Amino acid sequence: MNKLPVVERRYVIAFALTATLFFAWGLASQFNDLLLHHFQKALDLTRPQASLTQFAFYIGYFCAPLPAAMVIRRLGYKKTIIIGLALYALGAFLFVPAAHMRVYWIFLAALYIIAIGAGFLETSANPYITILGDPRTASPRLNFAQAFNGVATVLGPLVGGYVIFSGVEYTPAQMAAMGPAAVDAWRAQEAASVGPPYLVLGVLMVVIASAIALTKYPPLRADVSPQTARSPFAVLARPRVLYAVIAQFFYVGAQVGTWSLLVDFAQEAAHVPERVGAQVYLEATMIAFCVGRFVGAWLQRTINPPRQLMLYAGCNIILCCLAAVIGGFPSIWALVATSFFMSIMFPTIFALGLEGLGHETEFASSFIVMAICGAAVVPPLMTLFASFTGALHWSLFILAACYAVVVSFGLFAPRLKTA
Repeated sequence: MNKLPVVERRYVIAFALTATLFFAWGLASQFNDLLLHHFQKALDLTRPQASLTQFAFYIGYFCAPLPAAMVIRRLGYKKTIIIGLALYALGAFLFVPAAHMRVYWIFLAALYIIAIGAGFLETSANPYITILGDPRTASPRLNFAQAFNGVATVLGPLVGGYVIFSGVEYTPAQMAAMGPAAVDAWRAQEAASVGPPYLVLGVLMVVIASAIALTKYPPLRADVSPQTARSPFAVLARPRVLYAVIAQFFYVGAQVGTWSLLVDFAQEAAHVPERVGAQVYLEATMIAFCVGRFVGAWLQRTINPPRQLMLYAGCNIILCCLAAVIGGFPSIWALVATSFFMSIMFPTIFALGLEGLGHETEFASSFIVMAICGAAVVPPLMTLFASFTGALHWSLFILAACYAVVVSFGLFAPRLKTA
């Protein structure tokens, strides 16, 4: 296996353009993590109320994949990708009026539309990468493509921390002394700061869509075999596909729960200011994730992917438990370190779930992408648990439980039927 090229020469251009999509939806998810904290002060929301940003975004992910799979069957991968980019751009542009109107439901609607577009992209790009070459290199190839998502996770907090977070924070006593008019002006300024970065995101999606529209894509499986007599849900009868959906649900929930609450956790654990939390610890988290993606893709050329998945998930169980109990700066760094080990989980679960499915690949992909809605469940569950216990760090045990599911998938998936 280590002698096979991860990306064959004839597919390099298609691979490179498709890899930009992983970067695109990575930026959206990273900006979304920042919004959860930012909206608490810009729109005067509680933490549970602000967590609806994650709910709206990932419910969009839940709604998009099945329609996207049907579009792939009818129109092919390329046109489905262009539709996804158009929806993504539309939602991003909607942020500009929402930022000036300061109406929360408009922000949520914009995030939902972005997520629909990103769901189309994930449903098409992930399986397209797995079948874009030798099946034996599918997992390392998808890990390599997902590494570009890791690049976005590094740039997202770095850029977002500067353009979204002003660094200006007031205590309740300070706001009472300022007066209602001054507080309202401050909140308006904070809300307006999210408009420009999303405008840039929308323009970027238009540029990528134009480049893909002008490029000839290799007509792989879904383009030449669009017909199927089976129900889309029939693929869930395959045990490994169903288990992959379950594992992906808990993994993505743990990933988003970690990233979206890291700034709040750093403030609780060591009184870290929001801008430092975003630009230092969240940035360190994303660097660890990005490095882990490239290292993981390289290691999978020689290491059995299910075994690596078990090892990495086991490490994260230990790190989450440590972060929950040790406190202070060491607890923050323990949580940061989990991103290195979570880096290979999404693409590895995805590739194992799609292995050997043939014409059912597209619908299996749609259900595994739908499992991303775990991010709409786990972060709110963590915030509710934190409200109940009075401390956010106890909710890290929920993350450990999620990684235990991933360990079990790595252990049992190779024994389950795929085709």
